[in-house]
Amino acid sequence: MRLLLDTHVLLWALSEPKRLGAAGLVLIDSGDVHVSVASIWEISIKAARGRLTANPTTVLKAIEPAGFSLLPILGEHAARVFDLGLHHSDPFDRLLVAQAQLESLTLLSNDEALAAYGSCVQIL
Repeated sequence: MRLLLDTHVLLWALSEPKRLGAAGLVLIDSGDVHVSVASIWEISIKAARGRLTANPTTVLKAIEPAGFSLLPILGEHAARVFDLGLHHSDPFDRLLVAQAQLESLTLLSNDEALAAYGSCVQIL
């Protein structure tokens, strides 16, 4: 399965894999896993505001050794956000959904509100 990790799932995969549960671990271990540049951006903003203790540079450097691929943000991804229903207000999550849709990826998340976007989202 081709996966796109939601930001919190990325952080769990790198530092607290038990939080993913058995099913999440199997999906990540057996999948073609991608991480969006949007997640690094989100971590940077939240860490700068003191809402997160993760270091974005450390997270970025851990992506490739973890076996994950970095997914850039393209203009098409940003424009697709316009077409999404207003099921979720977080701009980072909406961008991740758009990327999942356009890149034929499944967004792996623990955020139940994202399930409203359909089959491109899988909730842990």
